[in-house]
Amino acid sequence: MATEFKLPELGEDVESGQVTRVLVQPGDTIEVDQSVIELETDKATVEVPSGVAGKVTEVLVNEGDEIRSGDVILTVEAAGAVPAEAEEPAEEPGKAAEEEAEPKPELAREEAEPAAEPEQEEEAPAEEAPVAEAEAEPEEEEEESAPAEVKEPVAERPEETEGRTLAAGGGEMPAVNVRAAPSVRRFAREVGVDISRVPPGSGGRVSREAVESYLSRQKEEAEAGRPAGVPAVSLPDFGKWGPVRRERMTAIRRRIAEHMSLCWSQIPHVTQHDRADVTALETMRKRLAPKVEEAGAKLTITVIAVKVAAAALEAFPKFNSSLDADAGEIIYKDYRHVGVAVATEQGLLVPVVKDADRKNLMQIAQELTQLAQKARDGKIALEELQGGTFTITNVGGIGGTYFTPIVNFPQVAILGMGRSYEEHGHDGPPARLWLPLSLSYDHRVIDGAEGARFLRWIVEALESPLALLLED
Repeated sequence: MATEFKLPELGEDVESGQVTRVLVQPGDTIEVDQSVIELETDKATVEVPSGVAGKVTEVLVNEGDEIRSGDVILTVEAAGAVPAEAEEPAEEPGKAAEEEAEPKPELAREEAEPAAEPEQEEEAPAEEAPVAEAEAEPEEEEEESAPAEVKEPVAERPEETEGRTLAAGGGEMPAVNVRAAPSVRRFAREVGVDISRVPPGSGGRVSREAVESYLSRQKEEAEAGRPAGVPAVSLPDFGKWGPVRRERMTAIRRRIAEHMSLCWSQIPHVTQHDRADVTALETMRKRLAPKVEEAGAKLTITVIAVKVAAAALEAFPKFNSSLDADAGEIIYKDYRHVGVAVATEQGLLVPVVKDADRKNLMQIAQELTQLAQKARDGKIALEELQGGTFTITNVGGIGGTYFTPIVNFPQVAILGMGRSYEEHGHDGPPARLWLPLSLSYDHRVIDGAEGARFLRWIVEALESPLALLLED
C-alpha cells in the first residue's frame, strides 16, 4: 500500500513555499531524512527531507509549484510491501473478460497523460515551453467532475512553440503537468494567474475555486506589503518609451518587500549618527585575527560589534524589547539574540547569533562565519533566522558612511555601520581610524536622550578594546 509524504510544518510564520528543484523521481528508492525537494520560502531556500522510506511511486509536485504545509509531495511503496494487485480478491467468473474489453478509467488516464519531462534548469525562461492547451480545447468544455478517461491536453515541444505567447491574459506559462479542466485553465489565464503555482485540491486537480483562492491570497499579500493608508496605484505603460522586460520576484524578495513596508509604516523612525575612534581596536583585531583564522573563522569588525551590542542591550534593556501597541505594553526579553544582515543572491537575510552576551569573541566569530556561509549557499535553516532581538547591518565592505537603516519589526532598534576612514589632525598628529555608526530606533519606545546614551555607550566600548577582553 502506498504511503503519502506530506510537506511538514516549515516553522514560525511560514505556511508555504515554491518548489525550486525536485530531487527524486518515480522508481527511485529513498531513505528517511533523504532530501526530496528544494523549497524556497519567504525566508530561505531549504531542502525538505523525507519522513518515509521506500520506492517512489508518484511525485505530485513540479518545479515552480507553490505548496503549503500538509500538501502531498510524493507517495512511496514500503520495502517488502505486497503489490496492490496481489491483495485484490479473486475475480468473479466472467468479470475478467468484461474488464479486458473495457479498461479501467484509472488505467486509461495513465495512458493519456504525457511522460514526465526531464528535470529542467532551475532558471529556465518561461517562454521556452508555453502551454498549448488553447489549441487542444474541445468545443464543449470538460467539467471538473469529468471522467478520468478524458485526456489532458499535451504540451507541444519547446522547439515547436518557442517565441509564442498565450493570447488570453497576455502571459506565458511553463509547460508543467497540471491537472485542470480547460475551463479552469482559461479562467486562470483571464485573471492573470499562473496555474502551475496554484496548489491542487483532492485528487491532485486544480479547480476554479482553488484559482480564486490563490488570487485572493496574492491580493492580500500585496495589500499587506503596502504601507497603511497608501492606496494602490497603476503604473504607466513603460513600453511606450522603449523596450522593457518583467521578472517575477522570488518568494524571498517578495517577503523582504512586504516586511520593509511593514517596518517603515508601523515604526516612527529616528536615526542618530556618531563615530568611534577604532584605531586601537583595529590594531588589536589584526593581532588576534590569525588565531581566529586557525579555528576556521574570521575576526571582523562585525563580530566585535555583535559582542559590544549584546553587552549594550544588557545595560539598556529597552533596546532589547518589543512594543505590544494593542495591549499598551512593552515586552522586555531576558535573552540577547543579535541578528546580522547578510547579502545573498536571494536577497538580504538576517541570521541570528543566539545568546551573544554569553559567548566570547572566538565563539561569535565561528558561529557568524558558519551562519553567513550557510545563508549565501541557501542552506540556512529557518530557525537560524528567527528570534533576533536586535540587528546589525554593515555596509562598510561596499562603501559609504552614514545611512538610515530600517528597524527590523518587531524589534525596536538597529545599528548600521559604514566604512572606516582615516583622518589626520590639523596639527600633525598620527592619523586616526574612524568608524561611522547609525542607530535607528522606534521613537514610541525610545526617546532621543536614551538613543544618544546607548550609541555613546557603544562608541566608548569600541574605543576601549581592553574592556572587550574582559567580556566572556
